[in-house]
Amino acid sequence: MKVIVVGCGRFGAELAYRLFKSGHEVTVVDYSPVSFSVLPTDFGGRLVDGEATSQDVLVRAGIETADALAVVTNSDALNLVVGRIAREVYHIPNVVARNYDPHASSLYELFGLQVVSAASWGAQRMEEILGQSSLRRVFSAGQGEVAVYEITIPEAWHGKPLMKLVNSFCSVVAITRGGRAHIPQPDQILEAGDLLSISATAEGAVQLQKRLTVSSQEEH
Repeated sequence: MKVIVVGCGRFGAELAYRLFKSGHEVTVVDYSPVSFSVLPTDFGGRLVDGEATSQDVLVRAGIETADALAVVTNSDALNLVVGRIAREVYHIPNVVARNYDPHASSLYELFGLQVVSAASWGAQRMEEILGQSSLRRVFSAGQGEVAVYEITIPEAWHGKPLMKLVNSFCSVVAITRGGRAHIPQPDQILEAGDLLSISATAEGAVQLQKRLTVSSQEEH
Protein backbone atom coordinates (compact mmCIF):
# COMPACT_ATOMS: atom_id res chain seq x y z
CA MET A 1 0.00 0.00 0.00
CA LYS A 2 1.22 3.49 -0.90
CA VAL A 3 0.76 5.83 2.06
CA ILE A 4 1.50 9.53 2.46
CA VAL A 5 2.06 10.91 5.95
CA VAL A 6 1.82 14.70 6.15
CA GLY A 7 3.59 16.08 9.20
CA CYS A 8 6.83 14.78 10.67
CA GLY A 9 6.59 15.65 14.32
CA ARG A 10 6.94 12.83 16.84
CA PHE A 11 3.42 11.61 16.10
CA GLY A 12 3.93 11.58 12.34
CA ALA A 13 7.39 10.04 12.57
CA GLU A 14 6.12 7.21 14.75
CA LEU A 15 3.22 6.54 12.39
CA ALA A 16 5.43 6.64 9.29
CA TYR A 17 7.96 4.28 10.82
CA ARG A 18 5.28 1.80 11.91
CA LEU A 19 3.80 1.77 8.42
CA PHE A 20 7.25 1.32 6.87
CA LYS A 21 8.10 -1.58 9.18
CA SER A 22 4.77 -3.18 8.23
CA GLY A 23 5.92 -3.28 4.61
CA HIS A 24 4.09 -0.28 3.17
CA GLU A 25 5.53 2.21 0.70
CA VAL A 26 5.64 5.41 2.77
CA THR A 27 6.24 9.02 1.81
CA VAL A 28 6.60 11.67 4.51
CA VAL A 29 5.82 15.32 3.78
CA ASP A 30 6.85 18.26 5.96
CA TYR A 31 7.54 21.92 5.28
CA SER A 32 10.78 21.77 7.30
CA PRO A 33 13.54 19.35 6.22
CA VAL A 34 14.91 19.49 9.78
CA SER A 35 11.79 17.67 10.98
CA PHE A 36 12.88 14.50 9.20
CA SER A 37 15.68 14.08 11.75
CA VAL A 38 13.20 12.57 14.23
CA LEU A 39 12.70 9.55 11.96
CA PRO A 40 14.67 6.42 12.92
CA THR A 41 17.89 6.00 10.96
CA ASP A 42 16.64 2.81 9.30
CA PHE A 43 13.49 4.44 7.89
CA GLY A 44 13.50 3.68 4.16
CA GLY A 45 10.58 5.75 2.93
CA ARG A 46 10.64 8.85 0.73
CA LEU A 47 10.97 12.36 2.15
CA VAL A 48 9.37 15.39 0.50
CA ASP A 49 9.82 18.89 1.92
CA GLY A 50 7.37 21.66 1.17
CA GLU A 51 3.93 23.01 2.06
CA ALA A 52 1.36 20.21 1.91
CA THR A 53 -1.27 22.60 0.54
CA SER A 54 0.81 22.99 -2.61
CA GLN A 55 -0.34 20.87 -5.54
CA ASP A 56 3.27 20.49 -6.70
CA VAL A 57 4.34 19.13 -3.32
CA LEU A 58 1.44 16.68 -3.18
CA VAL A 59 2.14 15.46 -6.71
CA ARG A 60 5.85 14.98 -5.86
CA ALA A 61 4.72 12.95 -2.87
CA GLY A 62 2.75 10.67 -5.18
CA ILE A 63 -0.78 11.64 -4.22
CA GLU A 64 -2.08 10.76 -7.69
CA THR A 65 -1.36 7.07 -7.09
CA ALA A 66 -1.57 6.91 -3.28
CA ASP A 67 -3.85 4.42 -1.55
CA ALA A 68 -4.05 6.28 1.74
CA LEU A 69 -3.08 9.57 3.36
CA ALA A 70 -2.68 10.59 6.99
CA VAL A 71 -2.37 14.26 7.83
CA VAL A 72 -1.03 14.61 11.37
CA THR A 73 0.38 18.12 11.83
CA ASN A 74 -0.30 20.20 14.94
CA SER A 75 -2.52 22.55 12.93
CA ASP A 76 -6.18 21.58 12.69
CA ALA A 77 -6.71 24.10 9.89
CA LEU A 78 -3.96 22.49 7.80
CA ASN A 79 -5.14 18.98 8.59
CA LEU A 80 -8.67 19.86 7.51
CA VAL A 81 -7.58 21.47 4.25
CA VAL A 82 -5.15 18.74 3.20
CA GLY A 83 -7.55 16.00 4.25
CA ARG A 84 -10.34 17.50 2.19
CA ILE A 85 -8.08 18.00 -0.85
CA ALA A 86 -6.91 14.40 -0.66
CA ARG A 87 -10.43 13.05 -0.48
CA GLU A 88 -12.37 15.35 -2.78
CA VAL A 89 -9.76 16.37 -5.37
CA TYR A 90 -7.57 13.27 -5.60
CA HIS A 91 -10.20 10.77 -4.40
CA ILE A 92 -7.85 9.01 -2.00
CA PRO A 93 -9.94 6.10 -0.66
CA ASN A 94 -8.55 6.18 2.86
CA VAL A 95 -7.89 9.56 4.49
CA VAL A 96 -7.31 10.02 8.21
CA ALA A 97 -6.69 13.34 9.97
CA ARG A 98 -5.27 14.13 13.37
CA ASN A 99 -7.43 16.33 15.59
CA TYR A 100 -4.96 18.42 17.58
CA ASP A 101 -7.40 20.62 19.52
CA PRO A 102 -10.44 18.65 20.82
CA HIS A 103 -12.57 21.79 20.52
CA ALA A 104 -12.16 21.62 16.74
CA SER A 105 -13.42 18.04 16.42
CA SER A 106 -16.83 19.14 15.11
CA LEU A 107 -15.15 20.63 12.03
CA TYR A 108 -13.77 17.24 11.01
CA GLU A 109 -17.24 15.76 11.32
CA LEU A 110 -18.59 18.57 9.15
CA PHE A 111 -16.18 17.61 6.36
CA GLY A 112 -16.78 13.90 6.88
CA LEU A 113 -13.15 13.05 7.63
CA GLN A 114 -11.99 10.08 9.63
CA VAL A 115 -10.25 11.57 12.63
CA VAL A 116 -8.05 10.52 15.53
CA SER A 117 -7.73 12.74 18.58
CA ALA A 118 -4.73 11.74 20.67
CA ALA A 119 -5.56 14.39 23.28
CA SER A 120 -9.15 13.25 23.83
CA TRP A 121 -8.35 9.55 23.77
CA GLY A 122 -5.29 9.95 25.99
CA ALA A 123 -7.14 12.03 28.58
CA GLN A 124 -10.00 9.53 28.64
CA ARG A 125 -7.59 6.62 29.08
CA MET A 126 -5.74 8.35 31.94
CA GLU A 127 -9.06 9.12 33.62
CA GLU A 128 -9.90 5.42 33.54
CA ILE A 129 -6.53 4.43 34.99
CA LEU A 130 -6.63 7.06 37.73
CA GLY A 131 -10.17 6.02 38.59
CA GLN A 132 -8.95 2.43 39.04
CA SER A 133 -11.87 1.12 37.02
CA SER A 134 -12.29 -2.64 36.82
CA LEU A 135 -13.13 -2.10 33.15
CA ARG A 136 -10.05 -2.04 30.93
CA ARG A 137 -10.46 -0.34 27.56
CA VAL A 138 -8.61 -2.33 24.90
CA PHE A 139 -10.02 -0.84 21.70
CA SER A 140 -12.02 2.21 20.71
CA ALA A 141 -13.86 3.12 17.53
CA GLY A 142 -14.32 6.61 16.14
CA GLN A 143 -13.45 9.07 18.87
CA GLY A 144 -14.15 6.57 21.60
CA GLU A 145 -17.96 6.68 21.35
CA VAL A 146 -17.94 2.88 21.32
CA ALA A 147 -15.18 0.80 22.84
CA VAL A 148 -14.29 -2.78 23.69
CA TYR A 149 -13.62 -3.36 27.37
CA GLU A 150 -12.16 -6.31 29.23
CA ILE A 151 -13.46 -7.22 32.64
CA THR A 152 -12.58 -10.05 34.99
CA ILE A 153 -15.65 -11.53 36.65
CA PRO A 154 -15.41 -11.12 40.44
CA GLU A 155 -16.40 -13.76 42.99
CA ALA A 156 -19.69 -11.95 43.60
CA TRP A 157 -20.86 -12.92 40.09
CA HIS A 158 -19.81 -16.57 40.23
CA GLY A 159 -22.68 -18.84 39.22
CA LYS A 160 -24.88 -16.03 37.94
CA PRO A 161 -26.22 -15.84 34.37
CA LEU A 162 -24.43 -13.60 31.93
CA MET A 163 -27.66 -11.94 30.82
CA LYS A 164 -28.21 -10.66 34.36
CA LEU A 165 -25.01 -8.65 34.02
CA VAL A 166 -25.46 -7.27 30.50
CA ASN A 167 -28.46 -6.16 28.48
CA SER A 168 -29.23 -3.53 25.85
CA PHE A 169 -26.53 -1.09 27.04
CA CYS A 170 -23.65 -3.35 25.95
CA SER A 171 -22.83 -6.43 23.88
CA VAL A 172 -20.62 -9.39 24.75
CA VAL A 173 -17.91 -9.97 22.17
CA ALA A 174 -16.31 -13.02 23.77
CA ILE A 175 -15.66 -14.79 27.03
CA THR A 176 -12.29 -16.31 27.89
CA ARG A 177 -12.08 -19.15 30.40
CA GLY A 178 -9.01 -21.24 31.04
CA GLY A 179 -7.14 -19.42 28.29
CA ARG A 180 -9.67 -20.31 25.59
CA ALA A 181 -12.14 -17.81 24.14
CA HIS A 182 -15.60 -18.45 22.77
CA ILE A 183 -18.77 -16.57 21.91
CA PRO A 184 -21.14 -17.11 24.85
CA GLN A 185 -24.67 -18.43 24.55
CA PRO A 186 -27.62 -16.48 26.02
CA ASP A 187 -27.83 -18.91 28.96
CA GLN A 188 -24.09 -18.68 29.75
CA ILE A 189 -23.34 -19.06 33.48
CA LEU A 190 -20.43 -16.96 34.74
CA GLU A 191 -17.50 -18.22 36.77
CA ALA A 192 -15.17 -16.13 38.90
CA GLY A 193 -12.08 -15.30 36.86
CA ASP A 194 -13.84 -15.34 33.50
CA LEU A 195 -12.52 -12.62 31.21
CA LEU A 196 -15.32 -10.86 29.37
CA SER A 197 -14.75 -8.76 26.25
CA ILE A 198 -17.63 -6.33 25.98
CA SER A 199 -18.46 -3.56 23.53
CA ALA A 200 -20.26 -0.55 24.97
CA THR A 201 -20.72 3.18 24.81
CA ALA A 202 -19.27 5.30 27.61
CA GLU A 203 -22.71 5.39 29.22
CA GLY A 204 -23.06 1.64 28.90
CA ALA A 205 -19.66 1.12 30.53
CA VAL A 206 -20.77 3.27 33.49
CA GLN A 207 -23.94 1.19 33.90
CA LEU A 208 -21.96 -2.03 33.78
CA GLN A 209 -19.54 -0.70 36.38
CA LYS A 210 -22.46 0.15 38.67
CA ARG A 211 -23.89 -3.35 38.36
CA LEU A 212 -20.58 -4.91 39.29
CA THR A 213 -20.09 -2.54 42.22
CA VAL A 214 -23.60 -3.04 43.63
CA SER A 215 -23.25 -6.80 43.44
CA SER A 216 -19.91 -6.78 45.26
CA GLN A 217 -21.29 -4.53 47.99
CA GLU A 218 -24.33 -6.80 48.46
CA GLU A 219 -22.02 -9.79 48.92
CA HIS A 220 -20.33 -8.04 51.82
